[in-house]
Amino acid sequence: MRDRLDELGPDTDVALITFTKPDRLDSYLTTNNLPFAVLLDPERSSYRSYGIGRTSVMRAWGARAASRYVQLFAQGRWRDLRRPTEDTLQLGGDFVVAPDGTLAYGFWSEGPDDRPGVDELIAAISLD
Repeated sequence: MRDRLDELGPDTDVALITFTKPDRLDSYLTTNNLPFAVLLDPERSSYRSYGIGRTSVMRAWGARAASRYVQLFAQGRWRDLRRPTEDTLQLGGDFVVAPDGTLAYGFWSEGPDDRPGVDELIAAISLD
């Protein structure tokens, strides 16, 4: 999404809401280098308000994740791996809020790798 922000209208604001704790914000921002606002919700009240749940250990750390770790080791990139500092079972979502405050689009992830495509998000923003 970061490389396509110019496709959004000039009146479009993009923000990421994360449950990262305030004392980890600097590290989070350095690691992710995001070109838009980052809002903190360590109590996850917005997650609950939008009905974003959690996944199972098997879904988060099952065969797909194991395969990715094997791939990283095979590529010699094991040094790129970091111990998780966040809740790896917390699901995410992507939402478009219309100017009048109503929800124009919602995507509730079913797993840690479940996200809408950038084209889908841009189309949803264009419709609001």
